[in-house]
Amino acid sequence: MKLVWSPDTASKAYIDTVQSCQVFRESGVAELVSAMAAGWNAQFIVETWSQGGVIATSIGLSIARGHTGGRHVCIVPDERSRLEYGERMGEAGKSTEIMVGEAEEVMEGLEGIDFMVVDCRRKEFSRVLRMAKLSSKGAVLLCKNANSRNVPGFKWRSVLDEGSRRLVRSVFLPVGKGLDIAHVSAIGGNLAGHGRAKRWIKHVDQQSGEVHVIRR
Repeated sequence: MKLVWSPDTASKAYIDTVQSCQVFRESGVAELVSAMAAGWNAQFIVETWSQGGVIATSIGLSIARGHTGGRHVCIVPDERSRLEYGERMGEAGKSTEIMVGEAEEVMEGLEGIDFMVVDCRRKEFSRVLRMAKLSSKGAVLLCKNANSRNVPGFKWRSVLDEGSRRLVRSVFLPVGKGLDIAHVSAIGGNLAGHGRAKRWIKHVDQQSGEVHVIRR
């Protein structure tokens, strides 16, 4: 079984996130991430967050979870982050499963992840990606704030085991402070994706007005 794209679900999540995140006046990352998670029918969404971080992306992921009926887990490093995250999500009328601890350690107990968002400003982001136990049907991995990452020359292949977690495609989008996206194949999947029709996704950056078109 592989990840299957649903444009209708993606559109609904996108619109719902736009409506929910208008007050934040941010870059449009939340809407795009929400549409992707919902469109790929993510059943296990995992994100990392720390005190003082942007909450709009988390709201978008929560909305996506509502459309897919899956699970959404946020990993935070300490109790202060947990309290702030819970309070801010509550103010937005959203709830998420929160797990406290070092992301690398918490990841040990999470299996079957098919959609993951990490913050490149966290020094351990590449280790977290490397340790993620991904779903056998494939996964979509996203690095937000990619322009701020502190790992020079980061390559997706450096965190993916070519034996079982093959990189299908990756793309960098100049949305927000940079969004680096990778699609990992299902176990036994076709790396090149031959024989499947390509799909185009259009995303409009709400702040700059730029239009980004992604081929999936």
